[in-house]
Amino acid sequence: MPVIQSTAPQRSVRVRQRLRKATNLSLSVDVLEAAKALELNISQVCDSYLRQLVMQEQERRWRSDHADFIAAYNATIETEGLPLDQWRTF
Repeated sequence: MPVIQSTAPQRSVRVRQRLRKATNLSLSVDVLEAAKALELNISQVCDSYLRQLVMQEQERRWRSDHADFIAAYNATIETEGLPLDQWRTF
């Protein structure tokens, strides 16, 4: 009996990971040398920290952009109570 091979391409480990792009960074020499001495993955550390900063900045901007709505909603809740509150069982 012949062996049937899958026609679907095998996904490499690289495809499953997030897409990455090579970039150049300028780092302080002393920090770079210390990181290398500690065998830290500099790309991974930079990516992780930058991801955290981006998320914090996006959240800060979202809160700033929607501050008026949030204040108005909170004022409405303060004066009128929660919508459907009369049917709440807890």
